[in-house]
Amino acid sequence: MSKKFKDYYDIEYLYSLAEKIKNVYEEFNTEYFIKLIEPTIENLEFNNRQILIAQSLKEAIPFDYPKTINIFNKILGPELEGSLGMFTEGYWLWPIGKYVELFGADYFEESTSFSKELTKRFTGEYSMRPLIVNFPKRSMELLLEWSKDDNKRVRRLASECIRIRLPWAKKLYVALEYFDIYIEILTNLKDDKDKTIQKSVANNLNDLFKEDTEKFEYIILKWTKENMTKECEWIIKHGSRTKNKK
Repeated sequence: MSKKFKDYYDIEYLYSLAEKIKNVYEEFNTEYFIKLIEPTIENLEFNNRQILIAQSLKEAIPFDYPKTINIFNKILGPELEGSLGMFTEGYWLWPIGKYVELFGADYFEESTSFSKELTKRFTGEYSMRPLIVNFPKRSMELLLEWSKDDNKRVRRLASECIRIRLPWAKKLYVALEYFDIYIEILTNLKDDKDKTIQKSVANNLNDLFKEDTEKFEYIILKWTKENMTKECEWIIKHGSRTKNKK
């Protein structure tokens, strides 16, 4: 039987994470950290494991949010090569992203900067969502910049974190509320060569169709009036899958 994804976050994982933290913060109390988690973690499903680990990190590191994020920055390690690897090499960072998601929504600069670095090693759409809720215009303007970033993972994040129906997340309607910026972000990415970015943009369109068909059609019409690349054609086709089923 193959190992369930939740079971990667076990006691062995906790000791490994604690060692990484202790290497940059010598006073980290590994025993206390493990004690907070060990009695219940085996009984929890995936998301609740992430929450428990994040809450226990907050309890075990006696600093404010900016100082704690500085510690996490030091353990991120090298950036991943290419577009993949976020759920293989980068899986160990999931509770760190959950920490930002749970406790970083009021710290725009610290949390967006960290999410940008996090996504180069893992993924950052979940840590960005609460920030987008709290700072919608400011976030959208930043994501517009990220949609032109040299790093393909950052460009993907600019699209992925504003999906209306991102799996495992609450619906987010900033795409409708700041539609002009939303179009700019997706338009900057519609010809991207990277397949993960193409899928993200297509998923944005598919989500949009389910919420507002007029806005969906507006984007499609705008893009089809131009000389379309093969990348844009694929995005439109894949992003129209729900429409085509109907």
